[in-house]
Amino acid sequence: MDLVFLSSNPYKQAEVKEILDSDNIHVIPYAQKIDEIQSESMEKIVKDKAKKAYEMLKRPVLVEQTGLSIADFGGLPAGLTQVFWDALQADKFCQYFYDKEVTAQSFLAFCDGKRVYLFSGSTKGSIVRAPYSKRHFQWDCVFQPKDYSQTYAEMPKELKNEISMRRKALDQLKRFLEERYV
Repeated sequence: MDLVFLSSNPYKQAEVKEILDSDNIHVIPYAQKIDEIQSESMEKIVKDKAKKAYEMLKRPVLVEQTGLSIADFGGLPAGLTQVFWDALQADKFCQYFYDKEVTAQSFLAFCDGKRVYLFSGSTKGSIVRAPYSKRHFQWDCVFQPKDYSQTYAEMPKELKNEISMRRKALDQLKRFLEERYV
């Protein structure tokens, strides 16, 4: 099965391809930005993106929305993580949210033209005192998964891809696709 994954983020495209590509599923990255609705609900955002992506491409498509939910901050920023990140950047994000309990979440939406199917994964962790390693993949440099001593950005990509919230969501999607389409 050829699966179009629409994202303007090349790092996200690479991770999805590395995790999901198999004998049965071939990920085709499609670099395109979708205008996102603003909402704290990642489910609403990703569903809307999937519908817009399908209308644009007129073929089955996969999209993703990721975010951080901070327990002491009412579960925010969640679907507004990008807005917070753009405003604060890594250093201030750490300053405000250091040592807070955080859940990294990934919501995938697969739209086949008839219906939007949702898949999700989450990983508990915390925000570190200061950003570590490369800052190019947004909040990977500040999120440290529980029971690990490194941020996502510091980890070898094989380890991150094994334990990440994205991996958990992609594993659900893969089972779904193999049962229905492969």
